[in-house]
Amino acid sequence: MSTPASHVIGRVSAVLRALSTARDDGASTTWLAQQTGLARPTVHRLLVALAEEGQVDRDQRSGRWFLGPELYLLGEVAARRFDATRYARASVHRLATATGESAFFSARRDEETVCLLREDGDFPIRSFVLYEGARFPLGVVSAGLVLLAMRSDREISEYLGRVDLTTRWGDTHSPDAVWERIGRTRETGYSVNPGLIVEGSWGMAAAVFGPSGSPDWALTLTGVETRFRPDRRAELGTLLLHEAHQLTQRIRTRS
Repeated sequence: MSTPASHVIGRVSAVLRALSTARDDGASTTWLAQQTGLARPTVHRLLVALAEEGQVDRDQRSGRWFLGPELYLLGEVAARRFDATRYARASVHRLATATGESAFFSARRDEETVCLLREDGDFPIRSFVLYEGARFPLGVVSAGLVLLAMRSDREISEYLGRVDLTTRWGDTHSPDAVWERIGRTRETGYSVNPGLIVEGSWGMAAAVFGPSGSPDWALTLTGVETRFRPDRRAELGTLLLHEAHQLTQRIRTRS
């Protein structure tokens, strides 16, 4: 049973999560209200209180909000335990260099994936569906699909029975459609997003496992459709699986 305190904490967390997905130019109060489903006055009150604690910061000229310095300091401390990006940077770099595509490292956070790292290869045409800080539900984009596919059937069924992905992402994310892609992902070991979010923008991902054996992170490659022909997908999938396996071993041995 939720308490008044937990209700407030939930609202604060929703605002901070939404703010973390904003681009470099920050976010307006109205935009944050739209993203969280909260009333604009409520969001404004929460932001003012968070600013007093240094959790958020406001540009006085534009009025736009940013994550604050206190969160940076807290994150530095938390990173000592949870940050796998220090191990993933080399993998992301090798993937971008070897393929010419954009390479990413994402983490699973509850029922979402959060993009932590991006490095672009030398191919001049890129996809911008993913960027550092971007969040997607499990089952959406290639990282969310591969991390969902590596869960148990029971966990997947419970999740798809509880979450409606079609409202925002369309009929291509119905439970049957997601299950079909899960089947293909399990056969190959890597997932493929054939332009389901933005037409012509493809992605592939492989899961990285934590010390407990759970699929906690994903390595991703994205690019334009012409760069993801069937023969090249097999090549890219092999590279992804190799780097994901190497990164899994690195995380496990150094945890």
